[in-house]
Amino acid sequence: MTPAVGAAGRLDEVPRRRLVEAELETRIALPPGDRPLVEPGAVVAPGDVLLEHLRDRRLDEVDIRAREGDRPLAGSRWAPAPGRRHRPDRPADGELLAPLPGKSSRWRLVTGEHRAQTTAPVPGIVVEVRPGALIRLRVEGLAIRGAFAAGASARGRLELATDPFGDLRPGGIDVGRTGSILVVGSRIDAEALTRARAMGVRGIVAASVAGKDLRDFQASERRQRAALHMPEPFGVLALDGTLRRPIATPFAALLERLAGREVALLVDPPALVFDGAGIDLPTVAPDWIRVRSGPNLGAEGRVLELVGLRRFAGGVHLEAALVELDGEAPVELPLGDLEGIG
Repeated sequence: MTPAVGAAGRLDEVPRRRLVEAELETRIALPPGDRPLVEPGAVVAPGDVLLEHLRDRRLDEVDIRAREGDRPLAGSRWAPAPGRRHRPDRPADGELLAPLPGKSSRWRLVTGEHRAQTTAPVPGIVVEVRPGALIRLRVEGLAIRGAFAAGASARGRLELATDPFGDLRPGGIDVGRTGSILVVGSRIDAEALTRARAMGVRGIVAASVAGKDLRDFQASERRQRAALHMPEPFGVLALDGTLRRPIATPFAALLERLAGREVALLVDPPALVFDGAGIDLPTVAPDWIRVRSGPNLGAEGRVLELVGLRRFAGGVHLEAALVELDGEAPVELPLGDLEGIG
């Protein structure tokens, strides 16, 4: 059968996913009490300090009548008057949050004693600094978008721990992986994530992470952040979601070409960022598709032709395509169950 792809060489009816994106913007949380150390327009490199993170955040009250000649603003910094001896029972410096109701000269203050520095995981330009909210950074380089991420943004050397279909077991992670971001294939569980973090791994890239494993990891991450010792940043990126499937062939080919290079794993938005210089991006045939839902989840093949409305389970009529999966007999699948890459 002759493929009916069209003269333009693409199927506009099939949802398409971009292989890579440029000029991605990432957001770094800047909650009340954290002190930004960059300004809009600043150019940052990986490892440059972006902010001071307040680890033991607490609320206090302060009288600012003798300190401020102008009207104070929420989000501005406050510190005790110079030369005045600081008493342990008095508030330290911090960020003004809001005035107390009916007392315009008395403000709530976000303060604390223990601070840690947060550094930039990627090179870029600071677009916005919004006290009490976020720092927005325009990223240099190309990015592979994921479905979701957890943990903290991190940077490391990309290593392939398994093939695109494999699972990484805890026993396969040792100190030799320290400082790396591991590509682990179809899925990773909570035990392996905990082991990876303990061995100094900086990040995990997988096709999927089950919901229970994700919740267990997030609970463990909160406990780590609350500990006295500040852990190294560690993040998890799921490229497709929570259901088990292999990494799509075009993405697997690109990750193979990136092996051994420095990359960054971002949490907001979920993405893997790399320097595109010297990297030949894989080419994807215009009729290539992947099944993203249904009983054939994760299978790959090519569209032979569009067949119009067809009846599927439950008596539902949907636009469909005739698809050849893994060289087997063609089957009709709803267009909404398919995705292409372009």
